[in-house]
Amino acid sequence: MSTLDASPPTAGRTPGRAGRPADDDPPSGAEVDPAAARAAMVAELERNDGLRPGPVRDALLTLPREVLMPQAYVRRGAPGEEPPRWELLDWSVPQDRPELLGLLYGGASVLVQHDGEALLGRGRGTRSGASITSMSTVVGLTASLLQELELRAGQRVLDVGTGAGVTAAVACRICGDQGVVTLDRDRHLTDAAAVRLADLGLRPGVVCGSGDEGCPARAPFDRIFVSYAMQRVPAALVEQLAPGGRLLAHITSASPSWPALAVVERTADGQVTAELRAVEFAHRAGHGMQRIRLDEEFRQRIADEQGSWTQRSMLAPPADTDRGLWLAADHLLGGLVRDFGAEPLSIGAPGCGSWLRVEPVGRSRWDVTVHGPRDIWKELQDLAIRWRAAGSPGRYRLLFEPDGRQRAVSACGRLSWHLPLPRPLHEGAST
Repeated sequence: MSTLDASPPTAGRTPGRAGRPADDDPPSGAEVDPAAARAAMVAELERNDGLRPGPVRDALLTLPREVLMPQAYVRRGAPGEEPPRWELLDWSVPQDRPELLGLLYGGASVLVQHDGEALLGRGRGTRSGASITSMSTVVGLTASLLQELELRAGQRVLDVGTGAGVTAAVACRICGDQGVVTLDRDRHLTDAAAVRLADLGLRPGVVCGSGDEGCPARAPFDRIFVSYAMQRVPAALVEQLAPGGRLLAHITSASPSWPALAVVERTADGQVTAELRAVEFAHRAGHGMQRIRLDEEFRQRIADEQGSWTQRSMLAPPADTDRGLWLAADHLLGGLVRDFGAEPLSIGAPGCGSWLRVEPVGRSRWDVTVHGPRDIWKELQDLAIRWRAAGSPGRYRLLFEPDGRQRAVSACGRLSWHLPLPRPLHEGAST
């Protein structure tokens, strides 16, 4: 699953444990009880993530994640240390199991691939530099989206972005593996998933190919699930949706800050309807997708510098819960990234060096500091007026226009934007 890209969780050292367990410190049986860990994970999902009784809950409760992810990475060293050091833990090694169990059932993303490596036959140990190229998404996000799909026995399911195979395994348990196809552009991931799903007695179709192209040979599908973020909904996936079918995919711009969930449905008579829902979290961006970010030096400038000017304002900044406004800002203003780790509202535009800092100073007063050629504060306030005039939407209709463009539009039609056109030779991603 997701990782989450807007506020990406990463697996670091296990709390309270400075490094790998010592070879002479074998775990007790209670420390490595996967069934108990699964039950605890599901209980946490029920308390905090809206997991309901039903087939998704039942599948997660019986799915041994250590079979799908018998190895996973943990980052070692001090926060921000460069180059990063990654240690691969292995379930077959007893001293690794307590920490690995915590990673697999702790709810956060599980890091499964470093620098595009093959997953089968690799040895445990430390890797330096490069980056994590595939992870299993935060389980709460995966569970909520799988519930949104309303999976049922006998449905034909396309899982785009195989990753560790968690989504495919849940779909197989609920729908039956004969109707499930899982697709990824990375053959190392599909090869490993095929082996590990078979170890669970599951044999879905496992295909290596472009996520944007789907799997026309096995279409149509009743459900299509994309486990990475995209800039638009691929036309091929919409075409492969069966009457009565549903497709879910996260949509983002180059900024990771304010994502949306695209919900596409085909009616019984073949008509396509779709909407964009502003959401707090999303999957990780797909392969080759351009991203803009705030580096540490830029974050410090926003936090510490005086800026071009500061004014005291009685106008409140948009609330975090105004997600429909932030989604519109992401597309209509463009080039903005929020520092979610900062206490004052902090937004930067890496392309031109502009930034905004908004600090509360007493009741209904804010100190607004801006810097650079863009007045981000004025841009946000002007857009807020338009957003409120459009009814303060949190959801937008997604229209597929005859020329191939995709347009998000508020219910009243007063606020709209086009999603980016597809890039040539763009392929799907593995997450």
